[in-house]
Parts: sequence; structure tokens; C-alpha cells
Amino acid sequence: MASSTEPASAPSVRHLRQVLLWPLRLMPVAGSRKAAWEVLREMSGSSPWREVVDEYTGDREDFHERHYHEFTAFLPYVQRFLYGEGRSRRHTGERDSGSPMRVFRRHDVARVRMAARPADAPLILDIVHADLYFFFDVDLVILNLEVSANDLSLAQAQELLYRFGRAYPGGWDDDGQPRHCMASVEWLGPDGTVLAHSDAQQRELFLAHVCEHRAPRISAHWAFMLQPFVSDHSSDPGLLRFRQIEYYRMPLMGYLALDNPKSLTRADFARLAMVTGAGEAEAASLPYAEHYLQDFEQRFCYDRFWAEVGPAPNTRYLCSGHSLVVIGDAASQFYGCQDRGVLAQFRHQHFLLFLIAHFQKAALLMFSDQLVEALRALQLGNLASVRRFKRVIRGSFEGFLRFTHRYWFHEISDQAQVKALWRLCARHLELDALYVEVKDRIADMNSYLDADSLRRQANTIVRLTVVTILGLIGTVTTGFLGMNLIAEADASPGRKILYFLVVFVLTILLTFYTIGKSKPLSDFLDVVSDEQASAWQKLKALVTVWRRPGD
Repeated sequence: MASSTEPASAPSVRHLRQVLLWPLRLMPVAGSRKAAWEVLREMSGSSPWREVVDEYTGDREDFHERHYHEFTAFLPYVQRFLYGEGRSRRHTGERDSGSPMRVFRRHDVARVRMAARPADAPLILDIVHADLYFFFDVDLVILNLEVSANDLSLAQAQELLYRFGRAYPGGWDDDGQPRHCMASVEWLGPDGTVLAHSDAQQRELFLAHVCEHRAPRISAHWAFMLQPFVSDHSSDPGLLRFRQIEYYRMPLMGYLALDNPKSLTRADFARLAMVTGAGEAEAASLPYAEHYLQDFEQRFCYDRFWAEVGPAPNTRYLCSGHSLVVIGDAASQFYGCQDRGVLAQFRHQHFLLFLIAHFQKAALLMFSDQLVEALRALQLGNLASVRRFKRVIRGSFEGFLRFTHRYWFHEISDQAQVKALWRLCARHLELDALYVEVKDRIADMNSYLDADSLRRQANTIVRLTVVTILGLIGTVTTGFLGMNLIAEADASPGRKILYFLVVFVLTILLTFYTIGKSKPLSDFLDVVSDEQASAWQKLKALVTVWRRPGD
């Protein structure tokens, strides 16, 4: 399908919401058996993050209709994951009665000032909230940042969606300016003071970090936002450490209220769905080849409400897995309603389905990373290394089982809209294929450990059998008719103890010597039991017991 032509004037974005999700892998807390969120909760004096008492666990006055719609949108097993059990169960002190998800929020960052290019006038966006999401039994944290702005051009909105959520620069141009990310970002406090700013222009810092650590350097403003968490590959001190687990572009959600959504071209929709920015060429050109986007509407668009009818007419959802963008008419009251309308759905139901999808993907990638690290640390000749390897693999297998039964869902809702958007996200993220791949890898490793355990048990049984057979000869010989080779029944106690110790030591030495020779002795017994073997072959097998390997 050919792209449509650009209208005389591009539509204005009356209201923009951008939600960033940044999944990160948490490293074990040194010297502590506590989870990272428990350690963070105890840092009340030195950390800006505070645990959120949400609308479901707080006062009744904070629970609104939008929270009710959010709750009822999901199936019961997803509700238990998101919200836990009721208050009566929580008051009993049961660990699993509450939600297995913990949320922390900071309030010291109020706005963000940024510019896409050095010559651009800076934009100031309000920070709606900055949260950290933790999950029981999964060493992950997800940074959630929501910002809002009013009265932007379409090009400005596209550049915000494209450039803001970058953990570090993708490269630099000939003038030393960062590519693909914001030229400048500043976090502002409630009084307007600059709390932190980006350092994307300092190319040598990023190059030196990758050269030394074989890991990217997190930009200064994002490093500030995550404090007291620090990158595990950096030299910064910190008890709570993380590692990047996905691509440096953060998954994002976008809400755009336009004055005339029907004026958007097919190229505009493609750029918003793929989050490609405003583009350098004329606005009517597609961001990718025509044949690649020939089925764009079927692959990336949910058009159930893309019509002139309904409470929110001309509403379109765009989903690429990496992004979920909703576009609608700013003149529609229902589209902008924060309690019952599309904006409320975007910030609640749609946010949670997007969060679950990317949490599942990040958790599966984390399990895969753990397997790779366990194999890399394995030294077959080192017994301590082998034991650590077994513990890690067993722990990964147990953790994967808990993840499967607590967090893995094929369907999260029976509501048509939530169900359709969930399937779009899951299909683009290829969650089912990734789950099967990780499950097979963990199962293969666990099967190897089971087979190795059975092999060791079989070897132990063989050795014990050889010792028992040889010990049986001496037992029957010395115990025949109860005879005693040395008649010392009336000897003094000291003499009896001496004989006991001598026999005890000799028995131990003989037993361990037999165990040491148990493998060749087992081979000898196999030859003896072979009726087809001649007496000479059996004698040769006996002599082989005392030959050195390689003789």
C-alpha cells in the first residue's frame, strides 16, 4: 500500500504521556541473605526511595473507580500476582498473602528539562512518578518513569519517544554530539534546582569504560535516578548493584491526544509504532521499505476504535512489543478522562499488561544469563567449583519452577481490548518461544546433573559391593564355628585394647585399599562371573588389578 500524502499542517499534540520501563538484573547483596528491596527499605535515611502503600493496602479514601476497573480487568490468578490476597489474610502474617510485587517511589525529582539537539530550545516535562518494581524470588528490578507535557508539535513528540529512553549514547557524530539520544537531560527538583544532568558528550568516558569493563557505561542522569543502586561493572561503591539485561533502549508507552488524529499519515503511524523519531527526510516518507510495511496495519495496529463512533472516536493503538502507543482525539472528553476514560486505561490496565509482558521477558533472559555464568565459572577439576555449579543449576531450576507457577501467564484477561493488546505484545516479544528455549536449557542442565548423580551413585554401589564381597571372605573365614585365631579372652585389659587397635587400624587400611582398587576389582569380578572366559583370562584379569594405568 502506498503511503498517503502529508497534509498542509501537521497536527498538534495537546497532551503527551510517556512511560518508560527499564528492566535490570539485581546482583546478590554482599554479606546478606535479604532481598534487595528489603535492604532498600532499611536505607530510609540514605535513600530517596520509599515503599509505596498503594490504593489496595492503604486507606479506603484513596481507592477510586479507576482502581476498581483496573482490578476487574484481569483474571483471578493475575489479580493474585498484582494485588495479593485481601486484608484479612494479610493480617495473619502470611508471607504469600500480599502481592509478590513491591513498589518503591521517589519524590525528590519533580521535572525534567531536555533538548533533542544542541540547537533546540529545551522542553520541560512534569514527572508524574518514578517507581522501582521488585518481585519475589526473581532478581529483577524495573524502573518505571512517567512524564507528561502539553502543547507539543508532532515532531517534538516523536523525538521525545525516540530519544528519551536511552541508557547511554548509541554513538557520536563528527562534531562529538551523541546520536539517537537527547543532547541534554537535567533532573529538576521541586524548587527548580538541577539535581543531575546527562554526560552524553563525554565520549572518552564511555569508550574507556567499555574498553576496561567490557560493559557499557550508564549515563550520569540515569545513574543518579537509580541511586543507591550502582552498575555492577563500575568502580562506584554500593551494596545494591545491577546489570543491564536488555537492549539499551527502554521499552516505552506513549499516550498522544491530538487535535486531529485523522490527519496523521501512514508514515506518521509507522514512525510512532516503530518509535523511529521524526525522520530526516520529508514527513510523507515511510521509515522503512514499503515491502517491509505492506502488512503494517495487521501486524502493529489495533483498530477496533479507529472510527467516528463511540465515546472516544478515532482512537488507535500501536504495538511493536518494544512500544505501546495510543493515539486519540483531544476533543473527546472520554479519551482524556483520568478516572474512566482511555487515559485511565492507559495508566492502569494497559500499563500493567505492558509491565507483565516485559517482566516475563526480562526474567527469562535473567535465567539464561545465570546459566551462561554458571558454565563460565565451572572448572571440572575443582571439586569446590563443581559443587558451586550444582548449587547454581539447582537454584535456577527451583527459581524457574516458582516463576512458572507464579508469574507465567498465557492469558491475563477476558476483556477483548486488554486480551488483544496482550497478545500483540506477547507475539512481538516472542515470549512463548523464549520461554520454551529457556525451559529446555534449564531442563537439559538439570537432566545432566541427575544423570551425573546416578552415575556417581552407581560407582559408589559398585565400590561398596566389592568391599562387601572381599570382606565376606574374611568374615566367614574368621567366624567359622566361632573360632578365634588369637585366644586372648583372659588377657589383661591393656593387651586386649592393643590387639583391638592393631586389628582396627589394619581393617581400616585394608578397607580403604580395597576401595581404592574397587574399580579394577569390579572388572575382575565381571571376568570371573563370565562363563565364556577361560581360567587364563581370569588369572590375567586378577594380575591387572595391581597394574598401573597405562602399563
